[in-house]
Amino acid sequence: MYKNQFPIFQNEKFNYLDTAASAQKPQAVIDEMVLFYQTKYANVHRGSCSLATTATLAYEEARKTIARFINASENQVVFTKSATEGLNLIANGYIDLLREGDEILVSIAEHHANFVSWQQTALKTGAKFITFDILDNGEINMEDFEKKLSEKTKVVAITQLSNVLGIVNPIHKICQKSHQVGAKVVVDAAQSISHTSVDVQDLDCDFLVFSGHKLYGPTGIGILYGKEDALALLPPYQYGGDMVESVFVDKTVFKKSPYKFEAGTPAFVEAIGLKKAVEFVESVSFGVIEKHEKELTLYLMKELEKIKEVKILAPNIKKTGIVSFVVQDIHPSDIAFILAQQKICIREGHHCAMPLHLRLGQEVSLRASLGIYNEKEDIDAFIEALKKSISFFKR
Repeated sequence: MYKNQFPIFQNEKFNYLDTAASAQKPQAVIDEMVLFYQTKYANVHRGSCSLATTATLAYEEARKTIARFINASENQVVFTKSATEGLNLIANGYIDLLREGDEILVSIAEHHANFVSWQQTALKTGAKFITFDILDNGEINMEDFEKKLSEKTKVVAITQLSNVLGIVNPIHKICQKSHQVGAKVVVDAAQSISHTSVDVQDLDCDFLVFSGHKLYGPTGIGILYGKEDALALLPPYQYGGDMVESVFVDKTVFKKSPYKFEAGTPAFVEAIGLKKAVEFVESVSFGVIEKHEKELTLYLMKELEKIKEVKILAPNIKKTGIVSFVVQDIHPSDIAFILAQQKICIREGHHCAMPLHLRLGQEVSLRASLGIYNEKEDIDAFIEALKKSISFFKR
């Protein structure tokens, strides 16, 4: 599906099942960025010449498109270099806001970017870092969450879609419960953004982050969304040009959001590439994407279940584009190496979610993840290669 729009698949025959790590890029995104470099390039917010004006308008149009994409206002959309930087920006900002005795409540299923950043903020402030559990089937344990949520909770951090289990979490409900005690909710949407429509107004989260490269866009660009009052609480993350209103010897006055968080020359060509990626996804529609990926995910799980040596992590639950598993008595690194020899691209390791793996009783796992360009034939080739790999080690 849509594979012919991704030039990498025209150059070499291989099966790419690693979209959760990074998605491939459609020709439209590549062309847009190349054309901008060739015909429109100049620094933004810095000059009066026609090139500078055109570049600035294109950059701010990208912000407008992305705001519409997630149902936000333009002044709520901050450009970052990645979802990880967005999470660190928030967590570092809270160093000035948290006190000893405050509590940070974080899901055990988090990517390290949304786990370690808050762990370190707790260590620096004296706030208490608390994790809430999942059920054995991989879903969030809402009873444990509500038990640990209290008036002391200032921040709740959670992923919308687990990058290991492929499970969508009940963000709206978690936001409702958190807001009842006055806590802010930080949502990592790095995985969900390419699989399903994300509406920040419907979720009612205070912050939300995602990366461009997982949304069929370029690397080096990410998005931090924040409610206006939530962003206003945070100090600037970095200092430099274009984020100041005025500078004197004894003080500096900073611009309002989003510009106070965007020090220096931004990744504006990457932002324009991300805009094109958003338009590409919208041209396909999430209705089509969700239907296609649901069918492929079910097929992938069904085929994996036929292999007796395979154990799927959280097997009896609906998944969205991501399936992690282990093979009995064979290390994931060994399987991944043999698969690579057969031109099968999957991921092995703890997928930057070590606490989750330990909770599941696994050190590491294998992960197959799907994108809009994957087809049933990709899964068939993967399953056949996996069987050969298992047979090789059993010999």
